[in-house]
Amino acid sequence: MNKKILMAMTGIFIGAVAFAQNITTASSYFKTVSEYYSTLKTYEAEFELNQDKTEMAGHLSFKAPDLLRLDFSNPQEQVFCYSSNMLTIYLSGPKVILQQQISSDSSGASLATPQGLNLLNRYYTVAYENGQDPEPLDDDSDEMVYKLMLYKRSTAEAFKTIRLCISADSKLIRRVEATPNAGEPIVMNFFDYKLNPEITDQRFIYDAPSDANNFSNFLFSE
Repeated sequence: MNKKILMAMTGIFIGAVAFAQNITTASSYFKTVSEYYSTLKTYEAEFELNQDKTEMAGHLSFKAPDLLRLDFSNPQEQVFCYSSNMLTIYLSGPKVILQQQISSDSSGASLATPQGLNLLNRYYTVAYENGQDPEPLDDDSDEMVYKLMLYKRSTAEAFKTIRLCISADSKLIRRVEATPNAGEPIVMNFFDYKLNPEITDQRFIYDAPSDANNFSNFLFSE
């Protein structure tokens, strides 16, 4: 074989190997995000939630391994609190407390916690939406994110697809767009993160108003 041709083929082969080594699969990248979240002892963030023209907003607090609380500013005083497999929701308008025991292996757990991410990796197939390179969060945004699409593996999951936008700089989740099996997508944006602040367990004990009506096991009520 001609020496020049041999050298050229060798160069192409080396380049192809180097290129292949630089490719990070969506599943591998998602795993690094999950592992990063598992290193966080606590975090706080602001959030905005939109579904079917309904807009909500508030403040999120998380403490490892499984304490989560959302304090809403819109609607005011509404609270979502998860602790020891017990989900408590306070609806400030009708002054109703809803409580439900939640299985620890439910993939309906918060998507922005280590447990939630691990469950998603188990129950969903992960793929890049457009490719492995970061792209703008929105068309007019300077913030670069990785965009992943998650597709459910079985009919038992509540969401048929979940779209994640993950900051290219911080590996923090900036946006979750979850499409349920029926109904409009739920879009949740997270921003203004504070990592590893001091948070006591007391924050996750919800002291409900005394005049609120309490309903247990509401997910299975008629």
